[in-house]
Amino acid sequence: MRVDIYIRLAGMMLLQYAVWGAWLPVAARLLGAPVSDGGLGFDGRQVGWILGLGGSIGAICAPFIAGQFADRVFSTERVLAVLLAVGGAIQWTLASQTSFSAWLGLSIAYSIVYMPTLALTNSLALSHLSDAKREFPWVRVWGTIGWIAASWAFPVFFLQTDLKLSAQPPFLIWSEREDVIRLLNNALRFSGGMSIVYAFLCLFLPHTPPKRDAVEKLAFARAARLFRRPSFTLLVIVSLAIAAIHNIYFIQTPNFLPSVGLKTSHIGPAMTVGQFAELLILPTLGLMLTTLGFRAVITLGCLAYAARFAVFGTTSLPLSVIVASQALHGLCYACFFAASYIYVDRIAPADVRHSAQTLIGILILGGGPVVGGYLSGLLSERFSSVTAEEVLVVDYRAMWYTLSWIGLMCAAVITVFFRDESSSDASEAEQ
Repeated sequence: MRVDIYIRLAGMMLLQYAVWGAWLPVAARLLGAPVSDGGLGFDGRQVGWILGLGGSIGAICAPFIAGQFADRVFSTERVLAVLLAVGGAIQWTLASQTSFSAWLGLSIAYSIVYMPTLALTNSLALSHLSDAKREFPWVRVWGTIGWIAASWAFPVFFLQTDLKLSAQPPFLIWSEREDVIRLLNNALRFSGGMSIVYAFLCLFLPHTPPKRDAVEKLAFARAARLFRRPSFTLLVIVSLAIAAIHNIYFIQTPNFLPSVGLKTSHIGPAMTVGQFAELLILPTLGLMLTTLGFRAVITLGCLAYAARFAVFGTTSLPLSVIVASQALHGLCYACFFAASYIYVDRIAPADVRHSAQTLIGILILGGGPVVGGYLSGLLSERFSSVTAEEVLVVDYRAMWYTLSWIGLMCAAVITVFFRDESSSDASEAEQ
């Protein structure tokens, strides 16, 4: 891979996930905190709808926005530029909203323009790699760096007043501003500004033209034929469950961590412990896939989810242990999601890989959040109670153990039923 191509792809991944990492770790805290504390006061179901349904609709629309346009009509980098510019404007507008209806509507609008960009950046990068299994992890790792940088930069610039180094996670300590929860909406402005800058820089990405010589008018229709492969169908089913508990992690953790003693301004940095682990795991993913195979690696990702939620459920553990356990996120993301993206790229016909990536994105980023948002609301109601002093108390122990069991069941299904078909002739999927 040429150095100039690598630099541009790395910069793309860095900004792609910085835009996301700036706001997602703190969104649930802003949405669910009481109005008296500076939050918006939404209940568990409303937060689930915003972060679940809001994100999923964009992923469901993605095949028609990303796959069809990028595969057939426009160059990928120009589609990215338009979507990210519009998304930045929506984020900036969303920061000043306080009603549930406005948040839900604008969140849906944002997801429609942002979610397709996740699949597009994957497919654009893979289009310029000669050895995806070996080279993609070294490109994707910059997305992790971008997420970490944004998650730390936001509290440093907006939430703290006296920054000091610390030897323990999250490695920085500071004095929180008194209105720290009210200031969390600035994460949306921070994200929106970066998105607009990123949109301009997309025009300088490697040119990735549409494949107009394809034999079928709708690329998505041919990508859907991947369901003829048993391994793809099984992966899609398991992805739905894993994506659901993955989504619940982002809905519940921002409020769970303060309940066990973490400061609100430490939420974003503390949650990046998992991304630091990604930096170690992703560069070795190619070697893991070569030596262990897709089935073992994907199973390991499922087990990592089970282990992390089991630690979260043991709320009697020290806060430092609970925060440090998020290092398992490196295995969660790399071994399940990144490996799944690579697997889909391996079995998809070359001219519909954009749409194939988007198809798996429907389940990971579309169906998963719908199920996750709904399940999160149910779990919040099932395991919550109100004290005599009208204080809401959540039984996080039962909630996290429930999610841990789901991770274990997914691992068992992959271990028993998944068969690697990546070495088969891709033409089988086209017939």
